[in-house]
Amino acid sequence: MTPNPGSVPVSRLTLTDFRSYSSATIEPGAGFVLLFGENGAGKTNLLEAVSMLTPGRGLRGASLSAMARKGGEGDWAVAARLGEVDIGTGTSAAAPERRQVRANGVAASVNSLSEWLSILWLTPAMDRLFAATASDRRRFLDRLVLALEPGHAHHATRYDAAMRARNKLLAEEQWDETWLASLEQAMAEHGKALAEGRARTVAALDAQLAQAPVDDFARASIALEGWYASDIAATLAANRTRDAGAGRAVDGPHRQDLAVVHRAKHIPAAQSSTGEQKALLLGLILAHAELVGDRRGDRPILLLDEVAAHLDPKRRAALFTRLEGRGQVWMTATEASLFEGIGPASRLRVHAGVVTPA
Repeated sequence: MTPNPGSVPVSRLTLTDFRSYSSATIEPGAGFVLLFGENGAGKTNLLEAVSMLTPGRGLRGASLSAMARKGGEGDWAVAARLGEVDIGTGTSAAAPERRQVRANGVAASVNSLSEWLSILWLTPAMDRLFAATASDRRRFLDRLVLALEPGHAHHATRYDAAMRARNKLLAEEQWDETWLASLEQAMAEHGKALAEGRARTVAALDAQLAQAPVDDFARASIALEGWYASDIAATLAANRTRDAGAGRAVDGPHRQDLAVVHRAKHIPAAQSSTGEQKALLLGLILAHAELVGDRRGDRPILLLDEVAAHLDPKRRAALFTRLEGRGQVWMTATEASLFEGIGPASRLRVHAGVVTPA
C-alpha cells in the first residue's frame, strides 16, 4: 500500500480511552478547527491525539502509558480519516509502552506515519524554547526536519539505538571490538543522515525566514551549531576511552544545537524579551509551515494551543489573516471570543471530556 504524499486534513478523529476521553468522534473541516472551553476541559488532549498521528511521543512528549484514560483498561487508541485512508495508533494493556500503527487495516511502522501526515505544533510549554536546553531545541529541530523529510525518523531511531548499545558495551570491562566497530559504523551511517537532514532544513528555513513578510511577528535568523565531523566512525573510535569514562558518547550529532537570532536586532533569541521570543517562535513555525507546503504540495496541519490568548488584538488579527487558507489549523482557547475575526470554521465546545458543535 503506497501512502499519499503530503498532508491531508483530518476529516474524522476518533479517540478511545485517550486521556480524559472514554470515547469521542469529531468531524472537522479542512480549515480552522476552533476548540474552546474552560481550563482542564480536554482541549489540549484533542491536540495531543492529533499529534500522535505522527512518529514520536506527541506534543507533550509523555510516556505512552500516561496517555491511557484513568479508570480505563490501560490501553488507548486514536484513529483518523485522511481522504480515502484510515490510519490508527495506540497501545494494548499488555504492552502499554509499545505503540502500534495500522493503515487501512494493515499493520505499519510508527515511522511510516510521517509519510501520511505532516503536523507542526506550538504549545505554552514551548514559549521558553530558546532559553531551554540544547536537547529541547534539537528535538524541536528534528520535528521540523521530519515534516520535510519523512525518513528522518528512521535515522534518528537507528542512531539512538546504536548509541545506547555502544554506551552499554563501553561500560563492560572487556569490549567486543568487532561489535563495537559495527555499532560505530551504524552511528556513522545514520548520524551522517541526521546531520545532513538538519543542515538542509536549517538552510532552507533560514532562506524562507529571510523572505517572510515584515509584519507583527519578529523574524528569526537560524543556524546549526555544535558538533560536526565528516568521519563519525573515526571520531567515535578515537573517543572510546573517554566515552567509557563519561558513560556516554561525548561527540556526535546528538550534540548539535539550533541557534536562533532576532534578525532585525541581531541578538540571540534567548536574550530577547518574553514577548519577542513568543513572536520569534510563532514566526518560525509559520515560515516552516509555508516551506513544507511548498515542498510537499500540501500545507501541514498546525496545532496551536492557547496561542491567541497570549497575543494582543493586533497580533491576533495578523495571525488569523496569515493562517487563512493555509490548510487545517487546530486552535484552542478558553473563550470563543478569542477567535473573533475568523470566518468559516469548525467551532467545537469542549466540556469535561465531551465535544459538541458550537
